[in-house]
Amino acid sequence: EAELAAALQESARLEEERRVAEEQPPQPEQAPPREEEPPQPEAPPREEEPPPADFICPITTEVMSDPVMAADGHSYERKQIERWLATKSTSPMTGEALEHICLFPSHILRRQIR
Repeated sequence: EAELAAALQESARLEEERRVAEEQPPQPEQAPPREEEPPQPEAPPREEEPPPADFICPITTEVMSDPVMAADGHSYERKQIERWLATKSTSPMTGEALEHICLFPSHILRRQIR
């Protein structure tokens, strides 16, 4: 029983130390004094990465704002492919005849671009 009592006292003491340590705000550790380092030169500004190719309309070569999917499976800027299809019935990408001239909004691509 004496060993059990001693173990319980030790457990209670350790628990109290843990509780007290949690209640106190962490103390910042003192870093050893360092020699003054010369200021680092500023990094050159990062160049913007070009947008992914899927964001670019093959007709305008600009980022699309209203992408649509044509029958050839490629995405185009809506106004540009509508203008193309007003005079042609072929794919701007392959030159092959399109099965239909229906255009479908590409909502996922639009969200990715934004």
